[in-house]
Amino acid sequence: MTLYSPPNKKPKLEKGDLKSELNVDDSSTPWSIPSVNIQSNRLCPYLDTINRQYLDFDFEKLCSVSLTRINVYACLVCGKYFQGRGTNTHAYTHSVAETHHVFLNLQTLKFYCLPDNYEIIDSSLDDIKYVLNPTFTEDHIISLDSSTKLSRAIDGSLYMPGIVGLNNIKANDYCNVVLQALSHVQPLRNYFLREENYSKVRRPPGDSAYFLVQRFGELMRKLWNPRNFKAHVSPHEMLQAVVLWSKKRFQFTQQGDPIDFLSWFLNALHRALNGTKKRDSSIIHRSFLGSMKIYSRKIPPTELDDKQKKSLLATEEYIESVTETPFLYLTCDLPPPPLFIDEFRENIIPQVNLYQLLNKFNGQTEREYKTYKENFMKRFEITRLPPYLILYIKRFTKNTFFIEKNPTIVNFPVKNVDFGEFLTDEVKAKHKNTIYDLVANIVHDGEPLNGTYRVHILQKSTGKWYEMQDLHVIDILPQMITLTEAYIQVYELRS
Repeated sequence: MTLYSPPNKKPKLEKGDLKSELNVDDSSTPWSIPSVNIQSNRLCPYLDTINRQYLDFDFEKLCSVSLTRINVYACLVCGKYFQGRGTNTHAYTHSVAETHHVFLNLQTLKFYCLPDNYEIIDSSLDDIKYVLNPTFTEDHIISLDSSTKLSRAIDGSLYMPGIVGLNNIKANDYCNVVLQALSHVQPLRNYFLREENYSKVRRPPGDSAYFLVQRFGELMRKLWNPRNFKAHVSPHEMLQAVVLWSKKRFQFTQQGDPIDFLSWFLNALHRALNGTKKRDSSIIHRSFLGSMKIYSRKIPPTELDDKQKKSLLATEEYIESVTETPFLYLTCDLPPPPLFIDEFRENIIPQVNLYQLLNKFNGQTEREYKTYKENFMKRFEITRLPPYLILYIKRFTKNTFFIEKNPTIVNFPVKNVDFGEFLTDEVKAKHKNTIYDLVANIVHDGEPLNGTYRVHILQKSTGKWYEMQDLHVIDILPQMITLTEAYIQVYELRS
């Protein structure tokens, strides 16, 4: 059906149509608009005015004047965002006022020259498209853990894809370390590098939590982009989604706890990917989900005599119960530090071996756990190990008045950790392999409320370890990692 318009008259726009004379989106408009001269497929004489060092696509795609998300263009000369390209739009006005002529539509990835308003077709601009929307083939993903090729940013600095810093906007280092650690979990990374893996996930009407998945996928592709213009990435859009979907529980203006964020983030991604309680219902559960049995028995009140206690222990309420529960991470309890240290041991920091902490999960070690009204004795037995095992070393204890940090150093190997030592023979027989290697180590430094976080990451292609604290990325010896105050660790099952 051909749209007819009387001669010498402007066609009437339908109500609700987002396109208008002042905000034309592209040349697909089924009628001509007299105020906009649309041409296409032309080379542009202004391509040499593009300043790639000013281009930063990590921030929210908003018009810098109207703050709208609709029909936003990036000026490739100064890097600012403006709406529209028709006459009297913000992009058009900026072009005329500043004599900046080359613009990119951030949604359609088409280039235009303003104010002449024609589309630019030039293969020399493909690198800008790729920075805005990196794509990965299956062959490229397979080679990520074997390639040792360095990439070069526009300023000449060299970087290794996947080993790039994350900008700290104010106090989001607790988020940065978790995002960096997750970006080196191979199945999770490979899944999110291919947008088609999650772009077809069906969402119920009105459920917008899926944007969290999109933002995480975008961040993952930027972290592993071999053609970045700069050797760092800003997680701004990712953090905006976190603030929104956590209902401001997690913010980037005040310090938070990485374990709280990690727990919430993994569960939020799982739900957004239509995950269920089944083990293989999402990439989150396939990577991290394990299971354990918890044996629990109630302790009689201490004020009772032996006869009364014995009679209570025979009741059903005090008989040991067994429940099987899934887990995404294991909580390791540090032994309490000495209350009093003499002058000769003043500088000695208490130490503990990782295997001592893991004895908690051998199914035999029983510990007392106190609640507000009742006390329980519990023991834990791991029944299934996941491909990636997350350990949370509990360093902070809260009471009515303050938060106290346990500075105990945990001695751990970075390779060949055999978790089979803590499994029963029956459970161990179900696992072909129980040897794990460390791939990420999150560390807390300083006071409980004013400290900072950094993360150690293993680059598999080179076998080197790197320490990342926001924008700072340095290589580090494995021996130095074991001397830090480890807080969260990610172990990979050796294949």
